[in-house]
Amino acid sequence: MENSKNLINAPKRALTIAGAESGGTAGIQADLKTFQELEVYGMSVITAIVGRHPVTDKNVHPMDVEAIEAQFHTAMSRVGVDGMKTGMLFSIEVIEAVARLLKDQSIKNLVVDPVMVGKLDSKLLKDDAIEALKTYIFPLAELITPNMTEGSILLNNRSIRSVDDMKKAAIDLYKAHRVKILLKGGRLKGPAVDILYDGSNMTFFEAPRIDTRNTSGAGCSYSAAIAAYLAKGEAVDEAVYKAKQFVTTAIHASYTYSDNPGPINHIVAGKGKHPIVVKRYS
Repeated sequence: MENSKNLINAPKRALTIAGAESGGTAGIQADLKTFQELEVYGMSVITAIVGRHPVTDKNVHPMDVEAIEAQFHTAMSRVGVDGMKTGMLFSIEVIEAVARLLKDQSIKNLVVDPVMVGKLDSKLLKDDAIEALKTYIFPLAELITPNMTEGSILLNNRSIRSVDDMKKAAIDLYKAHRVKILLKGGRLKGPAVDILYDGSNMTFFEAPRIDTRNTSGAGCSYSAAIAAYLAKGEAVDEAVYKAKQFVTTAIHASYTYSDNPGPINHIVAGKGKHPIVVKRYS
């Protein structure tokens, strides 16, 4: 009886399949911080460890497919999942393996963050893996969350420099993949505008631009927050709205430890007080 009671009161569950960023600012670490602050039970499947070696200068250290499969099956068999996101998948082999795992479990509420380039321009997806990502992972998603650079790459390096460019790109990305698109305008000048397009409706989410270079982990945390809210039963539009409130507050309260871009502040954002107003309109 006690076990049954605990299950009823248990939080919703979210799994991230992504790279582990050794500085703690992005990737798996940012995702798990986001899940914790949004009160969902977080789990992880590490696809690679990102950390620059002082001698070899190697930055990405991939996990083998067997290790990825083991992590996924452990999370699914011991806990289960209500929402999920993918981040850095890095190679064709990893993408194909993850796609098989997702299909076998008929995963719902999947947010795909097509991570391609890191904050300091480190390559996090091999060039020959881009087509594999589009072919095997995108069709399984509830939502895809490219930033402007990733959107450009997915559209054969089309220039995306304005809100009008973003509107056209969101429509064309949807036409190409038939999956809801959240195109993020973090590199725009002026307000930070993101566009959600579901094939029929286009919704804009606008927040004031915060003058800081400390945005490391913002994209990872944004997609993780969306996955967390989907796990809790929110519709996609509401999940995006609440996630943008969360991540904008985290950017507003960000900090730094070195000369590199600093981390966003998950703790402040998780307190439920969002001083930054996010506008939502069609």
